Amino acid sequence: MAATIGKKIIKFYTSLENGWKLPEGIELLYPFSEDATLNCIKAFYTQYFNDNRERTMILGINPGRFGAGVTGVPFTDPWHLKEYCDIDSPFPMRKELSAIYIHELIEGYGGISAFYGSFFISSVCPLGFTKNGININYYDEKMLQEATTPYIIKYIEAQLKLGFSRKKVFILGKGKNYAFFKKLNKDHNFFDEVIPLPHPRWVMQYRRKYKEEIASEIQTLLSM
Repeated sequence: MAATIGKKIIKFYTSLENGWKLPEGIELLYPFSEDATLNCIKAFYTQYFNDNRERTMILGINPGRFGAGVTGVPFTDPWHLKEYCDIDSPFPMRKELSAIYIHELIEGYGGISAFYGSFFISSVCPLGFTKNGININYYDEKMLQEATTPYIIKYIEAQLKLGFSRKKVFILGKGKNYAFFKKLNKDHNFFDEVIPLPHPRWVMQYRRKYKEEIASEIQTLLSM
């Protein structure tokens, strides 16, 4: 019997390398050495990806230290993991800003099961980073982007081998994340089409009073 895509995803995350070669002063967020994190991802992907249905990828930037950097599940902090996914964890029940908006979008799509039956959320860079204890994006410093690019290519290719659709990908972040990935996709032909979406943190920080309108536009794009 063929392994479900959920089992393949779990294997992917647990096989991510630790100890990336990074510029001085930048630390790698590697949550998968924690038993509690491993339990979260095993429960989540077993529950919502227990089939071999082809899904469309949605790629964020890289995990942060309060969301996927804790639970291992992109854009899902411990609070949303419990309240929306019914998965317990020993982590503090704090909410992360991007997770709040992503889960509002998921609810608008029809709920957790419906959404994850069609989509798989990951990140352009599957592991995150901190500098002086603060989140840093892979593109924030030139040397960091250069150091992470080989890993990004390797792990995008690895995820595509799991069976996700190559027709299109949605990129969260219309600025640097989209520009970087669009060029990378042109060079490597990962997907036929790259579609940018507003990043949840940008919406919540700078466009919160318009978030329902933006959510409606995103839902239209996701449903096309």
